Amino acid sequence: MLRRDLLKSLAALAATPSVSFAGEPGLQLGDAKPFDGETVRTRAKALAAQDYVPRPLIPESWRNLTYDQYRKIWFDGRNALWEGSDKPQRVDVFPPGLYFPQAVEVNVVENGAARPLAFDMGVFDTTDKFPEVEIDATLGYSGLRLRAELEQADIFQEYAVFQGASYFRGIGTGETYGLSARGLALKTGDPMGEEFPDFTAFWLETPHPGSGTVVLHALLDSVSCTGAYRFDISHGDTLRMSVSAEIFARAEMRHVGIAPLTSMFLFDETMRQRFDDFRPAVHDSDGLLIHNGAGEVIWRPLANPLTLQISAFADNNPRGFGLMQRPRNFRDYADLEALYHSRPSVWITPQEDWGQGSVTLVEIPADLEIYDNIVAYWRPSEPIAAGASHKMSYLLDWGEDPAPQAEMPLRVVNTAIGGRPEGGNIVAIDFEDGALVPDDLSRVDIILRGSAGTVTPGLVQRNPETNGPRLAFTFQPEEARYIEFRAQLRLDGAPLSEVWLYRWTTG
Repeated sequence: MLRRDLLKSLAALAATPSVSFAGEPGLQLGDAKPFDGETVRTRAKALAAQDYVPRPLIPESWRNLTYDQYRKIWFDGRNALWEGSDKPQRVDVFPPGLYFPQAVEVNVVENGAARPLAFDMGVFDTTDKFPEVEIDATLGYSGLRLRAELEQADIFQEYAVFQGASYFRGIGTGETYGLSARGLALKTGDPMGEEFPDFTAFWLETPHPGSGTVVLHALLDSVSCTGAYRFDISHGDTLRMSVSAEIFARAEMRHVGIAPLTSMFLFDETMRQRFDDFRPAVHDSDGLLIHNGAGEVIWRPLANPLTLQISAFADNNPRGFGLMQRPRNFRDYADLEALYHSRPSVWITPQEDWGQGSVTLVEIPADLEIYDNIVAYWRPSEPIAAGASHKMSYLLDWGEDPAPQAEMPLRVVNTAIGGRPEGGNIVAIDFEDGALVPDDLSRVDIILRGSAGTVTPGLVQRNPETNGPRLAFTFQPEEARYIEFRAQLRLDGAPLSEVWLYRWTTG
C-alpha cells in the first residue's frame, strides 16, 4: 500500500499553525445511547449473522481531492475533544477524502452512555486553495488522533493515530511515526488478492483526571468476518497497547493474520549495490525478532527481494514477535527528513496460549520508500469455521527496543553481504558485546548451515568499534537461486547469541 504521502500529510496537519479567530465550535456530540462492555461484541455478533454491506461512499468531490488539496484542510486543535477540561487526553479528528472514501463513526462514552461525534466543517481550518466540496449525510470523520502531556505540562503531543481500514500507529515519547499495526490481516499474499477489514466505528471512554491510559473500543467489519476490539492505551517512553478482541466469521477463514504489523524495507548493507542512494540504509524496520515457544530467540534480517517472498516460522504457543528498528544512530541512515533512526520497533506478547501456527513474514519487492512492503503476523494452523468466533488478546509495545531483555542472548546489531573479487559472497554478522563474551574468542563455537551452495566454516573476530564478536563466512551459490542460512554463536554448549536466519536470493 502507498502511505508515505499520507504520513507526510498527517505530519503537515499536525505542524501547520491554525489561523486565530474567536468562537471555535468544538466537537459536537449527538444523542446518547446506552453503552457497556458487551455493546460492541453484541453489535459485531449480530452483524456477522447478516450479509456484508459496505458503508456508503462520501461525495465524489471529497473522494477526488488530490494530495495537495487534502493538505489544505486540517483539524484546529482548539476544537479537540476535552480541550479546556481537566481530562488528561486530547482527541483530534481527521477529515474524510483522498485515501479515505468512507466515514468512520466516532463515539464518546461517559457514565454508561455513548454519544456520537457529529460531522462539522467548522472544526477544520482550510486555506483559500481548498476546493468547494459537497456536504451531505454520508460525511463523517476518517479517524482520530490521541494527544497527552508527554514531556511538558500543558503541551499535548500526539502518540497514536487510528485511520484507514484497520490500521493504527503509535510512538514512544520523542519518536517519529514509522511502521503500522492492523486489527486483522486476511489472505495476505494470496494469489486471489488480500482482503482489508475496516474499523467502521470507535467508542472512546472518557478518562479520569490524572490517568495515563485511555480505552478505545472498535467495531471491525469485512466480507469474511466482523470483530469487537478493545484497546487500553498507555503512553510513555514505550507506548503500550493492551488489545483484546473477538472475531466472528461470516465464512470459513483459512488465512488469518493475528496481530499484523506492516512496515517498509528498501535497502541496507545486505543489498546496498541495488540502489544509487547517498544514504547507507532506508527502512522503518530492519528485522523480524521471534521468541518461539521452545525458548529460541531468532533474528531474521528483512529483505527487499526481486520476487514475492513468504516465510513461515512454525511454532507452538509463541512467546512473542515483532518488527524491530535496531540501528538507532543518525549516521545509520543520514536522512534529515525521514529520521529513520527515531522510528519505533513494535513487540507483540500473546496473553494466552495461541496454539499451533506460524509467525509469517511477507516481503514484497519495492523500488521506492513510499511503499509498505513488509508484513508480519501470527497465522493459526486451524481455520476459523463459518459461524464460529475466535478470541485473542496481546500486548503491543512501541518503543526503541521493547522486546524483553532479561537473560537475552547477544543481539545481532548488523548484517552486511557483498561480493568477493575472486568470486562468491562474504557475509559479516556483528553481535553486540556482553558480559558472557570471553576474552578468548577461540572458545566460541560456530553453528553455521546453508541449504545449498558451498559455505566456509566461518571465523569469529572482535569488532574494534562495538567490542562485540563478528562472525564472517563466505559462500559460493553455484547453481542455487536461493539459500537458507542459519547461524549462531555458542559457548560451553549454551547459546551465546540469537539464532541468525537469512534467505539469500540471486540479484
